[in-house]
Amino acid sequence: MRRFIVSSCLALASALGPVTAATAQDLRLAVPPALIDSGLLDYVVPRFSLKTGVRIDVVGAQDSADLALTNQTAGTPVFQGPNAIWSLMILNTGSADAARFADWLSSEIGRRTITGFQIDGSAPFSPPQAVRAKAVAVSFDGDAALGKTLSDDLCGRCHVVMNEKRMNDIGSTPSFFVLRAMRDWDSRFQSFFALNPHPAFTQIQDVTPPFPIDRPSPIAPVEMTLDELEAILAYVSDLEPADLGAPIEHQ
Repeated sequence: MRRFIVSSCLALASALGPVTAATAQDLRLAVPPALIDSGLLDYVVPRFSLKTGVRIDVVGAQDSADLALTNQTAGTPVFQGPNAIWSLMILNTGSADAARFADWLSSEIGRRTITGFQIDGSAPFSPPQAVRAKAVAVSFDGDAALGKTLSDDLCGRCHVVMNEKRMNDIGSTPSFFVLRAMRDWDSRFQSFFALNPHPAFTQIQDVTPPFPIDRPSPIAPVEMTLDELEAILAYVSDLEPADLGAPIEHQ
C-alpha cells in the first residue's frame, strides 16, 4: 500500500492548514454545482487524499477534467441522494490515480465515508442500493510486529494495546480491542491525529503542522511517521475485536 501522504487540503481538523492550489499532478474532478454546494466533496475528497496521497481539484462540470460525477445514466453509480443517483465517469482512462479514486469510492471505506457525511444530523447520501450488501476486506501492509511495539510505546500510556498490559490504561479511554470492534475502526485509526484530544499532543511527520509557539503540547508529544502509522494499522487489523455483547433492547 502506498504511504499516506496528506496534502494541506485536509479538513479533518481545524489544526490542519488551508486548501492549497492544484498542481499539475492533481486529479481534476468535474462536479455539477448542486453537488458542490451540498458540501459532500469537501468531506469526501480530503479523506481520500489521507488514504492514498492523491490530491483532487474539484472543478465545474464544464471544465476539463480526469473524472466527472454526473446524475446522468453514463458512468458507474457510486452513491445516491438527494433524489438522484450519481455516477462516476473516468475521462482520463490512462490515469492510474483516476482508477484508484473510482475503486476507493466503491470500496467499503469509501461508502462509509459517503454515509458519514451529515447535514443537521441526517445523512443525505448513501451507496447505490445495488452495492449496499457488498463488503470489502480491509488490510494494511505495514509491519505488524513493529506496530505492536509502537502501539505500546506511543499509545500504551492511555490505551490498553495488548493483552499483557490490561491494567495499564486510563479508565476513560477505550482499549484497542474495543476500538477494533467498531465498524469504522480503520477510519478512526487512520485519522486519529485529527480527533480530539490527539491534535493537542500528536505530531505526524509530513502531515501535521508544528505546535503553535503559544500552545505547546501539554504532555510529552506522540511523534510518528506515516510508515509507523501504517505499522500500527497492520497490528490493529490483526487484533481480536472485543465482544461488546448484544445491542441493548428497550421495552
